[in-house]
Amino acid sequence: MTPNPRADALMEMLFPLWQLVIGVVVALVLVVATIRLARRGPSRMGTVLLITGGAIVGITVFGILTARTP
Repeated sequence: MTPNPRADALMEMLFPLWQLVIGVVVALVLVVATIRLARRGPSRMGTVLLITGGAIVGITVFGILTARTP
């Protein structure tokens, strides 16, 4: 059974809208979390920045290593 072409076209039109909604929600949560962490003091912010930086470096290295083709 093949899917309805009209349904596929509708989903293709709605897909960018859902990406926008998800992006806005993630950005809002990030701003709220940053404000809450900033209010708790510099010691917690320093720890969070170190953990976040380490995660970014780790994900980048993992992506580079897995993208290599032999």
